[in-house]
Amino acid sequence: MSRFTHAFSPERAALVCFITAGDGDTAANLDALVEGGADVIELGMPFTDPMADGPAIQEANLRSLGKGTKTADVLQIATDFRMRHPDVPLVLMGYANPMVRRGPEWFAESASAAGADGVICVDLAPEEDPDLGPALRAKGISPIRLATPTTDAARLPTVLNGSSGFLYYVSVAGITGKQQAAIDSIEENVTRIKQSTDLPIAVGFGVRTPEQAEAIAKVADGVVVGSALVELVGKYADQAPEKIRELTSALAKAVHNARETAA
Repeated sequence: MSRFTHAFSPERAALVCFITAGDGDTAANLDALVEGGADVIELGMPFTDPMADGPAIQEANLRSLGKGTKTADVLQIATDFRMRHPDVPLVLMGYANPMVRRGPEWFAESASAAGADGVICVDLAPEEDPDLGPALRAKGISPIRLATPTTDAARLPTVLNGSSGFLYYVSVAGITGKQQAAIDSIEENVTRIKQSTDLPIAVGFGVRTPEQAEAIAKVADGVVVGSALVELVGKYADQAPEKIRELTSALAKAVHNARETAA
C-alpha cells in the first residue's frame, strides 16, 4: 500500500499542492501546506528553463536558483520533510536535465533515499520512458504522467503505460498560471480518461480559488494548486507560511467537502 493509496479516497477528492524548493523558507512553507490540509505535496525542482510554467513559477525558479539551490539541496529538503511528515505523499516535480544528468539510477536512488513517492518529469515524453522510468520503478517510485486535452484515444495508452500513483490531467493547452478550462471540458475529459485507467486523476493548471477547486473536486479525484501558492511566497517572503496555511485550509475545505455539497 503506497502513501498515494491513502491520499486518494473514493469518498472525497484530494488536494495536491505545489511549491518550489529553495524559494523562501521551504521547510516552513511545506509544513504550512500539511497543516492546512494538503493531501499530496509536489516539490518543484528549480530549473533554468521551466518551459511548462508561467510567470509565477518561473520567478520562483529564479529566486531559488539565485540563492544557489542545487539538486542536493532539493533532496535534503525532501529528506527533512519525510522525517517530519512520514505519511504525506511527496512528489518531486521538474525537468529531465537535473534528473538524468548523473544517470537515472543515481537520481532514483537519491529520490528513494529522500523519501519521495513519485516523480513528475515534465519534459520527458512517455516514449522516452527508458531514460528514467525503469530506474524509478525499480526503487518503488511512481512515474506520474501528464495527460492534456489533446491526449486522444490513440495516444492515451502510451501515456498510461508504466504510469502509477496518479495521473496529472493538465486542463489547458498552455503554461501554468491564470487561465482555466471550462468545468464541462474538464468533466468530459476526466470521464473519458477514466474509461482507460483505474489511476486517480488529479486536475491542475489555472486552479486558484476554493470555488474553482470545489467545482473540479466534484468531477475529479484530485485538484492541483501551484501558482497561487507560489505567488504567496514571492509576495510575503518570511510571512508566507501563514498565508499559505490560510489558502490551503480554504482550498482543502472546498475540495474535501465538494461531493457533499453536490449531493
